[in-house]
Amino acid sequence: MAKMTIQEKLALLSDAAKYDASCASSGTSKRGSRDGAGLGSTTGSGICHAYAPDGRCISLLKILMTNYCVYDCAYCVNRVSSNVPRARFTVDEVVWLTTEFYRRNYIEGLFLSSGIIKSSDYTMEEMVRIAEKLRAGGFRGYIHLKTIPEASPELIERAGLAADRLSINIELPTDASVKAFAPEKDAGQIRGAMGKVSLTKQDYSEPSWRGRKRGRFAPAGQSTQMIVGADAADDATILGNSTRLYGAYGLKRVYYSAFSPIPDSSAVLPLVDPPLMREHRLYQADWLLRFYDFSLDEIVTRDAGGMLDLDVDPKLAWALVNRDRFPVNVNTAPKEMLLRIPGFGTKIVQRILKARKTAALGLEDIRRMGGRIKAARPFVITRDHHPGRSLDEADLRARFVKPKQMELF
Repeated sequence: MAKMTIQEKLALLSDAAKYDASCASSGTSKRGSRDGAGLGSTTGSGICHAYAPDGRCISLLKILMTNYCVYDCAYCVNRVSSNVPRARFTVDEVVWLTTEFYRRNYIEGLFLSSGIIKSSDYTMEEMVRIAEKLRAGGFRGYIHLKTIPEASPELIERAGLAADRLSINIELPTDASVKAFAPEKDAGQIRGAMGKVSLTKQDYSEPSWRGRKRGRFAPAGQSTQMIVGADAADDATILGNSTRLYGAYGLKRVYYSAFSPIPDSSAVLPLVDPPLMREHRLYQADWLLRFYDFSLDEIVTRDAGGMLDLDVDPKLAWALVNRDRFPVNVNTAPKEMLLRIPGFGTKIVQRILKARKTAALGLEDIRRMGGRIKAARPFVITRDHHPGRSLDEADLRARFVKPKQMELF
């Protein structure tokens, strides 16, 4: 077999990394220049685009160190029994690629994951060496390392000192599914590793007896990812698991990745894709739980079979079920009720609260602030608008449902 060029490896291992959804660099700032000169600016193949919460589009080199793997997880295209082309980067190749892309301002950082080769510790050591060599060479860009839960605590600590964010995949929504589809992994061990990252981060944030912090350990925190649609878990189960993970480990994000049938797939998996809209609705519901003070049983109920409505977003679905709570007067309503109006985001609500101190607001004022008037109109009262009896219309929900052939993800 002919030896692969670095370009051929990049094409193969960047494509293999596309199944990982947790590609984001929000939550950290550019590393300072106090340690001397550095490379790159944080203002092709293997480059992924993600969005930070402030709306910035950011570019990362997103690759696997290798797609060889000793595990045989049924849902993974890189499992040991899968018949796919294999490749492996050396430590120096990843360092060179990242540095060269960074020098040319193609990227703002590195997202690095890997299959398991030889052992968890061996693989984690290689990934940590990449991050440490980049930092030693003056690289101040963002580094996100996909952490291996079976790796030693010492390696995970080194990873957190070199990287901005660590992530450990919870894999699937339930322990039973992990046992069925990834028998070589242990859901309890995965959560244990997440707990160790959380505790280590807390430890490093505590000031020493001299009043100084020990150092920067994963300053952008940790995240996780779970696959949606490979098992029978409903949305209530998925979001319930996410809520527990946020509370127990202080995660920055839980990412949802819609299962996609893979080449040479296992017979135990479904043969069709779950709707991508389901993934989208889970992200919307996740946002409501974290930033809009919704409870889980408000967003998804067992009466609805434990599933989110795919036709309308979760906030609108709640508003339609709770029409007795509307219409809401935007000029007098408390913040918590403004946050529940369809078409209003957190920034819009803040603008409304500030602007209404000086004048009564009309629909056009709300539009200029960025509110989605089409969604909000039936649910609000403004200076120049009252919805009348539109909330009583039997076909109100139908107004918001797009024809199936025109619905886009």
